[in-house]
Amino acid sequence: MAAWIVLAGVLLVVALFVLSQAVHVVTQYEKGVLFRFGRLIGVKEPGLHLIIPLVDRLTKVSLRIVTMPIQSQGIITRDNVSVDISAVAYFRVIDAVKSVVAIENVAAAIDQIAQTTLRRVVGRHTLDEALSETNVINANIREFLDVSTLEWGVEVTLVELKDIQLPDSMKRAMARQAEAEREKRAKIIAAEGESIAATALGQASDTMLAHPLALQLRNLQTLVELGVEKNTTVVFPAPMMSAISELKTFLDREITAATAGPPRSAADSARPPESEIARNGTPAPTVSAHEGLGS
Repeated sequence: MAAWIVLAGVLLVVALFVLSQAVHVVTQYEKGVLFRFGRLIGVKEPGLHLIIPLVDRLTKVSLRIVTMPIQSQGIITRDNVSVDISAVAYFRVIDAVKSVVAIENVAAAIDQIAQTTLRRVVGRHTLDEALSETNVINANIREFLDVSTLEWGVEVTLVELKDIQLPDSMKRAMARQAEAEREKRAKIIAAEGESIAATALGQASDTMLAHPLALQLRNLQTLVELGVEKNTTVVFPAPMMSAISELKTFLDREITAATAGPPRSAADSARPPESEIARNGTPAPTVSAHEGLGS
């Protein structure tokens, strides 16, 4: 009795093992490639499938897009500049049979061919083109990769340059170039502004010369604007300053004339100064006009 129980247990274990090997589930994002005695039988769609254990072999292949980083590597551009460029590639299996039969390891193969293709494509461009025409470079890399990967049942959907590392000397040179370009644009904008302002001032001066009243109104407007602000500066128009200057000249002339005194007569000129009379004690003799004539 015990032997039968042991035998039944062994048979149950074997049955469970065979069943586990015979039943396979293919998910929605996969396809199953079935081999029987090493020969390709066909492709199994998503769902539950039964195979013959120890005779059939079912290989599942994922159809989802795979993200694969391309490691950074030193590349010399067409203008002999050494740069380190890293990228990222996106690919997916479009033919499950080819991806299993044509190549052993799809991911490793795409990684190697992507590195060589990246070096070859970037080496055909200058540094400026590599920095400004990344879309063109990405498209070229994808075209080169598709030539090889389509034979493996794999399609490269997208390739993007991720990082471009420049030498320090090149970074400094590009910074100086960018600064010079900004200064150039600033000077051009300032010159254009001055030209427009000069043209506007010329037109305004012509208008004011044709209409003197406009100039006076502008002066009054300026005075009003200065008065509104909190200013300690007093501004006088040019005509008022001319009048003030003439008034100052006139006052200086009058003060000079008043300080000099009235003009002296001929008799006053002949009379000695009072200081001399006070020193001698007696007045000096005076000669009248008649006596002078008689003598």
